[in-house]
Formats: sequence, structure tokens, C-alpha cells
Amino acid sequence: MTTDGYVPAPADRFSFGIWTVGWQGVDVFGPAVRPPMPADRAVRKLAELGAYGVNFHDNDVFDFDASESERDQRIAAFRQALADTGLVVTTATTNLFGHPMFKEGAFTANDRDVRRFALAKVMRNLDLAAGMGARVYVCWGGREGAESGASKDVRAALDRYKEAMDVLCQYVLDQGYAIRFAIEPKPNEPRGDILLPTLGHALAFITELEHPELVGVNPEVGHEEMSGLNYAHAISQALWHGKLFHIDLNGQHGPRYDQDLRFGAGNARGAFWVVDALAAGGYDGPVHFDYKPPRTEDDDGVWESARACMRNYLILREKVRAFRADPEVIKALADSRVSALSEPTLAAGETWRDVRAFTPDIGALAGRGMAFERLDQLALEHLYGVR
Repeated sequence: MTTDGYVPAPADRFSFGIWTVGWQGVDVFGPAVRPPMPADRAVRKLAELGAYGVNFHDNDVFDFDASESERDQRIAAFRQALADTGLVVTTATTNLFGHPMFKEGAFTANDRDVRRFALAKVMRNLDLAAGMGARVYVCWGGREGAESGASKDVRAALDRYKEAMDVLCQYVLDQGYAIRFAIEPKPNEPRGDILLPTLGHALAFITELEHPELVGVNPEVGHEEMSGLNYAHAISQALWHGKLFHIDLNGQHGPRYDQDLRFGAGNARGAFWVVDALAAGGYDGPVHFDYKPPRTEDDDGVWESARACMRNYLILREKVRAFRADPEVIKALADSRVSALSEPTLAAGETWRDVRAFTPDIGALAGRGMAFERLDQLALEHLYGVR
């Protein structure tokens, strides 16, 4: 236990997916290095570390082929751990990617029976999630995609994706569940090309749904950065649309495979701006970590990595606050005219007619520096810990 100020509290609303600390270290080159972890143990250990809540797939709690009695037993143990620790279920989701039947999709599988089973599986877990108080239901289409051009009619696949989301939205409305859906984009892996690969694709897709008010996005650091995109910009745009229903934080080193490093361990500069963007945008949902403890770690290392996710967020939050309160930064922001961007280009009552003939001093504008380097250097010095 640390003695500094970077100890999580319930007000921080830190949450973890059961699958994160429960990941056994399996990859395409090697088998598991850690034993399976029951969901109730994950809850109890995360509570010891100061977490606020958890997210779960249905098959994080019980096996895909569990009998009814086994399912009830596992759910009961999970519920008891939640009751004993006070952790809440912030979010839930469904595993539509692990079983061989989902090898080429779930909602967009070419096989109609697979699509129908996927819907039924989600609805059953929605019942469980609602009973546990979850308010957000994440939809990650990890198998919704293709490797070859002829194997998937993309327009038909989008029709089926829309159909699935419309059915599920109607289900929660008819059941009276206080649940909203959050689409999680990802460009590739495990499929060569995944449908709805970026936040922008997901936002456009949502506008075509029957109940767009029930559907938002769940951007993940690694998924956006795998595309070479800026995660802080992604969440800022999602906030601008009123569609940031949930977030997944982890670490990533640029456009490569999905590394799922602990938060702050990848693109540290990007992580600084992520925390800044969340604070500036007023996001008040769970601060959720979706990472994987590396294969190198034993059980102790699993919990060290989970603790580090929360600690790194708190460290960066302190640095962001210090940056924003620094008098030199305030002056640099003014010199860079950052606040001027909030002033409407047209004054009240003006139309295009008032600016059609506007002619400023072109030479002066062209020669005017923006002082961005000073502003950015101050941010780096706060991040590096020298201010």
C-alpha cells in the first residue's frame, strides 16, 4: 500500500472488466500461464485495491456450456461477492467471439441461425445485467468482419447489424430496463477488417438506428491508436455528440496489434491528454480499465498491474490539474488564443452577408505566430515532473 495521495477512492469510479485480471495469458503462440479465475475472486481482490465497480461478459461468470445449476451457482457466488464488498456492476456485455460458432460473426454471420442465437444470448445476459443494476451494455463486434472481399456482403451485413441493435433496443424498452448500449469500435484483430472500425464509423451507424437515443459509443485507447488516431480527440467528439456512454482505458504503442497494456504504460503523452479531455468534457461515467496483465506475470503481478492502472490515472490527473492551474500555462493559453476559438465566427445577428466581403490584414495574419511550442513544452514539463 502506498502512503502518497495516489490511492483510489469510490468517488474515482474506477472499474475493471472481470476478463482483465482474469486473463490467463493465452496468445496465438502459447497456452495459458495462469489458472482460471472465478468472477467472485476477481471482485473481492479488486475491492481490496480500491476499485468501485466491475464489468462482465456472461461467460466471465459461467462457462458457455454450463448447466442451469452450474450457472446459478456461479451467479450466486458473483452476487455474494458484490454484496460483501460493495462493488457495483457498472456495465455488462456478451461474449459473441469466443465460441467456434461465432468464427465469422454473430450479428452479421452469414448463417441465420448463428445470428438468431446471438440475439438470444444477448437478451438472456441483458436480463442478468439489469438485475445486477448495470446501466450500460457494451457491444463489441470483434468477429463482425472479413478477411476476403467476396466472403461478406458489407451492405447486407450493416443491415443485419442495424436489425440486431434495433431488436435489442426494443427489448430493453419492452422489459423496462434502464440500460443504454455502447458500441465499441476496433479496426482489426481478431478479424482482418472489423465492421464499424472507428468511432466515426460507429457514430454514423447510430444515426440509422430506430432508437439512436439508446445507443452511444465505448471508445478504447488501443483500438483508436491502432488506427493511428488520437484517442483524446475521439472522446472529445463523442462528448460533443452526447454519445460517450462509456470508456475503455489501457495502453498502446501506436498502430500494431492490440497490446492492452496497463493504462499509462503505452503512449504516456496521449494518456495525459486523455485525462485532460475527460476532465474538460465533464464525463461522469465509470473510469473503466480494459487491459491484460502480461504473460510474464504470476498472480501477484496481476494485482500489481491492476493497482497500477488506477495509480497512473491518479498521477496523471494530478499533473493535468497542476498544468491547468499553472500561471505560466494560463498565460501561454492566452498567447496562443485558445479561448478565442470558443467565440462564434459570426456575431449575434450576422449572416454570410456580413462576412462575404471581410478583408483583414492578410500580411499581419500570415506573420502572426501562435506560440504553440511554448504551450506544448509546458505540458511536457508537467508530464515529465519538472514543474
